[in-house]
Amino acid sequence: MSRFLQIHLLTSYPPANLNRDDLGRPKTAKMGGVDRLRVSSQSLKRAWRTSDIFEQAMAGHIGTRTKEMGLKVYERLKKKGIEHKKALGWAKPIAEVFGKLKELSKKEKEELKNLSDNDREKKELVEVEIEQLAFIDTEEESAVIALADTVGTRKEGPTAEELELLRKKMHAVDIALFGRMLASKPDYNIEAACQVAHSVSVHPVVVEDDYFTAVDDLNDGREDAGAAHIGEAGFAAGLFYSYICLNRELLEKNLGGDKALSQRAIKALIEAAVKVPPEGKQNSYGSRAYANYVLAEKGDQQPRSLSVAFLKPITTHEGDDFGAAAVDEIVRHQANMDKVYGPCADARVTLNALTGEGALSELLKFVSE
Repeated sequence: MSRFLQIHLLTSYPPANLNRDDLGRPKTAKMGGVDRLRVSSQSLKRAWRTSDIFEQAMAGHIGTRTKEMGLKVYERLKKKGIEHKKALGWAKPIAEVFGKLKELSKKEKEELKNLSDNDREKKELVEVEIEQLAFIDTEEESAVIALADTVGTRKEGPTAEELELLRKKMHAVDIALFGRMLASKPDYNIEAACQVAHSVSVHPVVVEDDYFTAVDDLNDGREDAGAAHIGEAGFAAGLFYSYICLNRELLEKNLGGDKALSQRAIKALIEAAVKVPPEGKQNSYGSRAYANYVLAEKGDQQPRSLSVAFLKPITTHEGDDFGAAAVDEIVRHQANMDKVYGPCADARVTLNALTGEGALSELLKFVSE
């Protein structure tokens, strides 16, 4: 089995705001001395792992990323008739398995005395939340629910032995792919088998402003002909280069040696990466797109991105065909890397929707075998 799988993608998006910064404008990055559009790796991974493609292919093998597992335990205990104080006290140690719990400040605790019982109980639920998001494996979640049911039935809190809920062998493929970190339980950290680069446009961009208005349907305009709402939003269009590097040996190890599950996970991930865009502002821009070009490589050689092919931004091309120019640059740079370093992969497959060459079925067979 070739250890590394590398995927290089070119995807063109029309005017969009796929991934926003703290001001609500499209994210950017300076590369090659010019501003580029950027989509963060976090945004890409979130879109892929929650996509219909991935969820349908990996049903039963997708983890839960949450701060609120303790709240789920509490609600389960309450349904079994456990009163608030005991349910809260028994849910805390279960939630704490996955991270440090939030705490009410001294001032907040004093303020609880002035609240009604209902409002006080709601406020106290903060204490069963953990401070940071935790990735919870499918078997770990099943064990949590089973423990909550056991505790609720016997009307007694969990024992130290019962709180051994964490697993080193993963059944959730998204955790095996993207890893997890549990600061309080480092023995159960999972090293990510898949690395995802931030996508960047292959050309310079200028983020534009979309001035928009909304009309009140019940305003007949006789007294007030103005807009009911006026707003402004940033957008830009771009052709993005994306890069994925996957350590297939590590993925299989993370999944406890389950080769078949590993192959299914790779196939589902790559199909999602080719077809699924980030969800940012999709209702406003409808900027869904498939990859225009995909280069997949397999081998034991040290991985390398081909982003340097676009260090000099694409600005002109015969017929102003930026898509063809980007493909030419990837092909040229990949060939030059092979000339300098020797073959950087043992096998390659390409898909080019611009010219109608290749097929998704061939690509997915190549990456999963």
